[in-house]
Amino acid sequence: MDGGRKILISGGGRCNVLPSQLDARRFVTDSSPNSVRNILKRWPLADQRRFFEEEVGIPLALEEESGKLFPVENRARAVRDGLGALARARGVEMVMHRHVTGVEPLPNGWRVIMADGETLDGDALVLATGGLSVPLTGSDGFAYDALRALGHTIHPTYPALTPLTMAPPAFADLAGISPVVTIRASSA
Repeated sequence: MDGGRKILISGGGRCNVLPSQLDARRFVTDSSPNSVRNILKRWPLADQRRFFEEEVGIPLALEEESGKLFPVENRARAVRDGLGALARARGVEMVMHRHVTGVEPLPNGWRVIMADGETLDGDALVLATGGLSVPLTGSDGFAYDALRALGHTIHPTYPALTPLTMAPPAFADLAGISPVVTIRASSA
């Protein structure tokens, strides 16, 4: 399978699939906190874990120090390939190596417009391109622009998890390390 570049780089190439516990207070949003709670209630963590382990076929193991669930084999590729295989088994047709430039509603579905002018029509549309953090993985802002064009309100974006880069890469040996930090409010 091709694609899934964001999955392949997550968790330092190991893919931290899920947290071991969910707390809606740990999510940051400019929307209503009730929205986050409602989203998390719609697909409980236990059901998510069951989906990955039973439907996708990827056993998960807890990393105690981070509280995250990783694939037992510690390979992001297993997650990417497992999700792709399940999607294909359920009838999803995947089109790779194409640049999408637009989406538009149809009377009974959606049209996806490619850079070369070709179009794909479908019954449903899911825009899952990520934020703006790693443009080479497809996180280039297209989804924000497409949703804005469809009339959705897009809140201003801001960095949350951002890599530190420098040339030359003096600290390349530290890639993939995630320190545990505590942020305390200052009284000043």
